[in-house]
Amino acid sequence: MLGHMATVDALSPAYEACTRGAGLIDRSAMGKLLLVGDEAAKFLDGQVSNDIATLEAGHGRYATLLTNKGRMLGDLRILAMSSAPPALLLITERVALQALFDQVRRGLIGWQAELHKRTLELALFSLVGARAEEVAAAAGLPIPGPDEHDVAGEVVRTAAGLDVLPDAERAASVRDALLAAGAVEAPEAVAEIVRVEAGRPRYGVELDETVMPEEAGIVDRAVSFTKGCYVGQETVARLHWKGKPNRHLRGLTLAAPVDAGATVRTTGEDGREVGTVGSVVVSPRAGVIALAILRREVAPGDRVTVGPDGVAADVVAPPFA
Repeated sequence: MLGHMATVDALSPAYEACTRGAGLIDRSAMGKLLLVGDEAAKFLDGQVSNDIATLEAGHGRYATLLTNKGRMLGDLRILAMSSAPPALLLITERVALQALFDQVRRGLIGWQAELHKRTLELALFSLVGARAEEVAAAAGLPIPGPDEHDVAGEVVRTAAGLDVLPDAERAASVRDALLAAGAVEAPEAVAEIVRVEAGRPRYGVELDETVMPEEAGIVDRAVSFTKGCYVGQETVARLHWKGKPNRHLRGLTLAAPVDAGATVRTTGEDGREVGTVGSVVVSPRAGVIALAILRREVAPGDRVTVGPDGVAADVVAPPFA
């Protein structure tokens, strides 16, 4: 389950695959929507935080879906598919799917665009690891461009490797081809270790409807300050240019495992609460590590305590070295 501590033996084939090879994680349950029509990109540009109006076919962008007060209802990848009419594939965490669907559907009136559900119609296999591209090529799949979110056919480049999105009826055959080409099946728990090591927050774990993009440390990749208006823009821009976020995404290196959701406190007699732990994993190379959104007075280099037992932890700036 997301947010629960993930552990793995240092010699685990799955961890080795997800770092040095190509781990195969079935993420078909992730939310997927297809927005089709000549005005699809122009419409979505007014709904999310990144520049979608200029997005060209074969490329994609990461963005957030915000409230009027600039807090996150979800995050998503927006992929411009090579098709006629133009189509955008939206991929989001399942916990954020309903909010995305509702906001897009409400806003579509009067626009030349249609929204279609694709969660069940498309599978999603993540290839995580250094050999992801090699394995995909050996399985006969096209290889996208070099940038994150680039798209080639049903394959998308990610920060950790590649995602493959075959039609559901072809899922089994594509999975078998990837395994035959050298992929190793891996559980989500192992992929979570790799994610936390990289310092990437995940919606539904570190991120929720109380968090702003600036606090999450995702502004550089999720927000455009040159595009047109979108929901939550004023708050996001004001905080970025003139304000100081109340909280920041931090990493923790812990002396012992703790539960996800454990309270983080400052050291000393006052023991002020400064946040809660999101993901906690045992990394074969970094030990017990966690991600958390902590108050701004807690900086890298500080010592804190976590949980009812007061487990000692050092605050670091992710990613973990």
